[in-house]
Parts: sequence; C-alpha cells; structure tokens
Amino acid sequence: MIAGFAWVAGVAGVAWVAWVAWIAAVGAGALTVHAAVNAALLRRPAARPPATDRSVAVLLPVRDEAHRVEPCLRALLAQRDVPALEIVVLDDGSTDGTADLVRSIARERVRLVTGAPLPAGWLGKPHACAQLAAATAAGILVFVDADVVLAPHAVAAAVALLEGVDGTDTIDLVSPYPKIVAGSVGERLVQPLLQWSWLTFLPLRAMERSRRPSLAAAGGQFLVVKADTYARAGGHTAVRDRVLEDIELARAVKRAGGRIALADGSTLATCRMYTSWRDLTDGYGKSLWASFGSPAGAVAVVAMLVVLYVLPFALLLAGSLAGLAGSLAGLAGYLSGVAGRMITARVTGGRWFPDALAHPVSVVAFAFLVAVSFRRRRQGTLTWKNRSVEPNRQSSGSVSL
Repeated sequence: MIAGFAWVAGVAGVAWVAWVAWIAAVGAGALTVHAAVNAALLRRPAARPPATDRSVAVLLPVRDEAHRVEPCLRALLAQRDVPALEIVVLDDGSTDGTADLVRSIARERVRLVTGAPLPAGWLGKPHACAQLAAATAAGILVFVDADVVLAPHAVAAAVALLEGVDGTDTIDLVSPYPKIVAGSVGERLVQPLLQWSWLTFLPLRAMERSRRPSLAAAGGQFLVVKADTYARAGGHTAVRDRVLEDIELARAVKRAGGRIALADGSTLATCRMYTSWRDLTDGYGKSLWASFGSPAGAVAVVAMLVVLYVLPFALLLAGSLAGLAGSLAGLAGYLSGVAGRMITARVTGGRWFPDALAHPVSVVAFAFLVAVSFRRRRQGTLTWKNRSVEPNRQSSGSVSL
C-alpha cells in the first residue's frame, strides 16, 4: 500500500494527493457528524415498557438450527407483559433434529409448524415467514431469527416502539436492531459495519417521514409489523424472490402507505450471526451482491469508502513520502473514521477499543466480501443452508435459497 502511494505521488505529485486526502478527510468528518446526529435522534425503547393488551405473535423460522436455537427459544418463553402472546416456530426442512429440540424445550407452549416444500420462484426465508404469518391471527407480528436472544421485556418494548412514545399508533413497521456479538477477529472487523453503515449514511428521521420506498432500511433479525399493514403490503409474498427480504418488506410497507422506523435494540436483543470467517464469508457472500443496483454501483460505493477511509490511513502510514500536508490530511481522515466507529459502538452496545482503530482494515475486508459475493454469483456457486442461491429457471427473475 505504501509503495503504491509512493508511485502515485511520484507520478501525480504529492500536493495533488494531499488535496484529495483533505477532501476525503472533510467528507469523512461530515459523515461522522451525521452519525452523531443520527445517534442523538435514534429511537430507543423504554427500560420498563407498559404491558400491552394487543394480540402478538412471535414468529421464528428455523432450518438446521439445533446448535443455537435453545437460547433463542428459552428467551421467547420468558417474555413478560404480553398476556396475549403466542409463539409459532416453523421447521423448514431441518435435518439436524431442530424440530425435536423445539418440542423438548417448549412442549405445549409453542406451536410448531412443519414447512411446506419450497415452490418455484420463492426463496427459503420469505417462504417460511409467509407460512408463519398465515398461521396466526394476531394483530402484531414479531419476526425473530434463531441467532437472536431477547431480553424478557423485549417484545413488550418493541410493541411500545411500534405504537409510538406518545401513545399514537403511527408506525407500521419497526426494526429494533440487536446488539451484534462478535467473537473472532473477522467478526470484529466486519460485523460493526452493519450499524455503522446506516448510522453514517442513512438519514433516519427523513426515512421515517419520506414516502419514497427506496429510502428504507430494516433488519430481519428482529422485526415488528402490524398485521393489517403487512397484509396490505403483500407480506412476504411481495418479496418472495428477494435475498434482502427484510429491506424489501420495509419498502413494500412504504409502497402500501405505511411508515417504518429503525430503533436501537441493543438493550432488547443480542445476535451472533456468524462464528467463523468461513460462515461470515458465506453469509455475506450470498447477499452483498443484492445490496447494490449493479456491479458498477458496487464499484462506485467501494471506491468511495476506500477514498474516504483507506486512503487517509495509507497517507498516515506513508509518513514523509506524503509530505506534511498529506500526513495531516491522513491523520484527520483516519481520526474521523475512528470517531464514527466510536459513536456507533457507544449507542449500539458495541466494543470500540481496539476495534474502531482498525476501521480502514474493516473497509478493506468489506471490499473483499463484496468481490467474493459478485464472483460467486457470476460463477453460480452461491449457497446457504445447503440450498443453492441460483436463478430459478421455472420463474423469471427468481432465485432459490
């Protein structure tokens, strides 16, 4: 990296590179200020939410989750202040004894549904969620993933978020983002970028007010939606062939005239999505390609991130090769990126030291995962949960997951 910078500086001139670095530093600083504003405005759940008399269904799709479903399930059984709560679990073709484990833990307190075969034109998770929603008449639907562990007051607090802090029923879909647990070095490099990205780049309150479906975000790990709005938006049938079904469902709710919101769910839920670099690569590999409109869009986004957060760090490492102006610009840009990560960690329950200091390395790791995702899609080798992620030739534009 330093040698590359020295070559660029020799060809283009140190002064020109320093100017680019200062522009990048200003841009990174502005985005960090935006993250701070979002952090101040972020919706937060009540520590002691009121009990709700609404009928609520917690819907849990599982497929080969025997190694981690027990903490999730026991946390669901421990929910309080929701008298009209039902828990429905759908076993989506598990082969590792997940269904038997659910039965042994929950017995009559949980309704276990056996999933139907995957139809043409559907992805696995949307199909499972659609079946779960059809299995209940509750007024509020709470979708939870098997890697999520809820606090005892989580469902009640999420319902209170949905209904609004002033008691008005103004939000149709709310996504309380869980605290992301990261253990390995790879997880600690990549996973904090989830919250950092939407705090840094997404105008949260503008998203709530805007009717534009394109301005939407949601996390499928813990997602709460009014059943009537869900039905009006077409439910998961409307997003049956979408890899990022959570974001697409939020967009469908907006198209149906509903209002969506993100919230800090770090006090309500924890989630460890992956436990190894291989799992992390497979997980992001199957979906990152869908986060961009096209390969060109992915290149543009990655290039922007590299200029904003990697170039300043490279200049800082280059020392005298960058000149005084370049070094100062590099320091300013690097510290802006670190500050943004620190803000994110503080408001989402994450760990900032020493993880935030490696923010440029995190961006490089993200760029690598984007490249892996597009390469695997081009090669037709995307898989998840022992299912191929490939275009389903029986239904135009659909994929199987």
